[in-house]
Amino acid sequence: MSTDSPRDQFKESAEARQADNAEDEEQDLWAGGYSAKAMYGTWILGIAITIGLVAGMFAFPPVGIAIPVLFLFLAGRLAYKKLSVHYELTTQRFIHKTGIFKRVTDRIEVIDIDDVTFEQGIVQRMLGVGTIRLSSSDRTHPELVLSGIDGVQNIADTIDDVRRKERRKRGLHIESI
Repeated sequence: MSTDSPRDQFKESAEARQADNAEDEEQDLWAGGYSAKAMYGTWILGIAITIGLVAGMFAFPPVGIAIPVLFLFLAGRLAYKKLSVHYELTTQRFIHKTGIFKRVTDRIEVIDIDDVTFEQGIVQRMLGVGTIRLSSSDRTHPELVLSGIDGVQNIADTIDDVRRKERRKRGLHIESI
């Protein structure tokens, strides 16, 4: 029989809950966005097109106007991708923000992520960038594609580890879902 008063039992229970909540506190694990390295192949293609345009200028000089237009387009595309997408991973949620003028923020609970895969082309493998695909039970984004992620394998592994840890913590068996 316990000799603790109800007051002491309540204090012990509250302290135990506080200790559990400290473990459950959300922590930031990663933040990132589109990497400029993902466009290296596009820049190389742009340089090859420029060489062709320079050669074409001898036959038809007005073709030269396309060179600055091409590089302005490529720079604009890079700026848009860098500024319009941002991702954050915490111990409990995956947050993705899109847009420049109108910012849309969506959250996916880590526990709702069903599968994490990543893909890389040959140039992307050399540079360490790639695309991550998240399949989830989230209604707004059942499949979320994160393109141009630097350190893609490490980030994909981190997302998968956090997902598995959260499911184990909440008592969900990965195979049964």
